[in-house]
Amino acid sequence: MAISWRQKVFERYLGREIYAATALVLVAFLALFAFFDLVHEFEDIGHGGYQFHQAVIYVSLTLPGHAYELFPVAVLIGTLYALTMLARHSEITVLRASGLSTRSMLLALARLGLVFALLTFLIGEFVVPPAEKAAQQLRLQAMSSVIAQEFRSGLWVKDEYAFVNVQEVLPDNSLRRVRIYEFDNDYRLRSISEAGAGEYLPPDRWRLTNIAQTLFDGERAQVAHVAEAEWRSALTPDILTVLMVVPERMSLTTLYLYIRHLADNQQKTQRYEIALWKKLFYPLASLVMMALALPFAYSHDRMVAVSIKVFTGVMIGITFHMLNGLFSSLGVINSWRPLYAAVTPSAMFLLAAAGMLWWVERR
Repeated sequence: MAISWRQKVFERYLGREIYAATALVLVAFLALFAFFDLVHEFEDIGHGGYQFHQAVIYVSLTLPGHAYELFPVAVLIGTLYALTMLARHSEITVLRASGLSTRSMLLALARLGLVFALLTFLIGEFVVPPAEKAAQQLRLQAMSSVIAQEFRSGLWVKDEYAFVNVQEVLPDNSLRRVRIYEFDNDYRLRSISEAGAGEYLPPDRWRLTNIAQTLFDGERAQVAHVAEAEWRSALTPDILTVLMVVPERMSLTTLYLYIRHLADNQQKTQRYEIALWKKLFYPLASLVMMALALPFAYSHDRMVAVSIKVFTGVMIGITFHMLNGLFSSLGVINSWRPLYAAVTPSAMFLLAAAGMLWWVERR
């Protein structure tokens, strides 16, 4: 009972140290990224109506995305620093001599890490997608530019038996210069419709204006002009948001719906499936990082400066961040199973943490 009470006191103390250190590291990282992002935006200030204050707002809106990506790195460095300071003052040695086992230490870190995991999930699911979308819309509206032009001919989307070509998608999700190529069940061209503009009407319609439609019937073709017409389509503004927000910063719901849309139209879903699995497992990376920091505390050496261990943590965190992006790209290129591509970096670091703990315990 005494050990349990002592462990609870230690866990509260450890949590306070880790949370404070992690918050400080995360703020420092965000300040650094914000500075470099703002410097990068200087190149575009003055284009259209894009001004300095809008660049500041844009950079501020992208910070939640950086926070989401950097959370495991900040947790690793913050935990490493807190545990190293405790080891330096021999507090961990005293606690271990008092009966605190490695298993108890890992459980304490896991309970503290659940807060980081939950916070990472909430930020990634409910803060990053709207913030990222607002940032891109602000920048695009200020610069009077389009969301995407995948090819010189515009954006192409397959919608069941139709291929849709859109020259411009504006920040308010309205369309400009739309072509719709409709085919029958045997994939014979049935009609070509050209519209000057399109406006979305929830839940599944578009209002097209200034339409010229060419109907094909055998060897005959008939051209008709219509001022306005409604067009039913699975294409929605939510789907168009993938043109502004990278898959890793989309919400789970948006990713799932877009994957279904691509699958229904027999298009590749690999990149978005990997992003979906990463969204599910990425919050758990904070727990892995905390486990990885523990061996450094157990293998403390008074001759080794805290700064060296913190630097080591920074390098490990950067490696983890790079491997996450690398395995996502390799998964798409090599058509790996999305689940494997998403969880492999975290699994590798978890195995490394287990191996380091085993080695330290043997010593």
